[in-house]
Amino acid sequence: METELKQEQSDCVKVVLFGPESTGKTVLAKQLATHYNTLFVPEFSRIYAEKKLEANQLLSENDVLPIAKGQILLENTFAKQAEKVLICDTDLLETKVYAEAYYKGFSDVALTKYASENTYHLYLLTYIDVPWEADKVRDKPNDRETMFNAFKSALNQYNKPHVLLKGTFEERFNLAVKHIDKILKN
Repeated sequence: METELKQEQSDCVKVVLFGPESTGKTVLAKQLATHYNTLFVPEFSRIYAEKKLEANQLLSENDVLPIAKGQILLENTFAKQAEKVLICDTDLLETKVYAEAYYKGFSDVALTKYASENTYHLYLLTYIDVPWEADKVRDKPNDRETMFNAFKSALNQYNKPHVLLKGTFEERFNLAVKHIDKILKN
């Protein structure tokens, strides 16, 4: 099972959108993928959760590892197709943060290992200064600050390279492009 969470080697620059629900990650991931003429890895947990909801089932801690495996499988598949840049709407560290928040400190040794070991060139930490938008999966409108702090803490704990994105969607996009372009030049 453990190797199912391992990130495969890739030559492309990997950028992760990272942060609480409804902070513009997917919108920005799509914009960046278009800008760089590349692919973006969708958030597997959303696909998974929507299927469970359609079947009138609730997510549980038993779903954490299948979600993590699905996420890294998507990333590894897309990384083989991307040339220069791969935009990831999430990663295993985000899965870990959510699992800990939703399932009272849930922790899995393999998930923790690969959330720490899998590498990305840049994390774009999205702040909570955009309006929260409800959908059938989102459920923590009153916990945004707590969740933001959990995400920021995880980046610091695992020493992940990151930049904070605040402001309008245009300001976030411009700052993200500035930092990605800097990586691409090096």
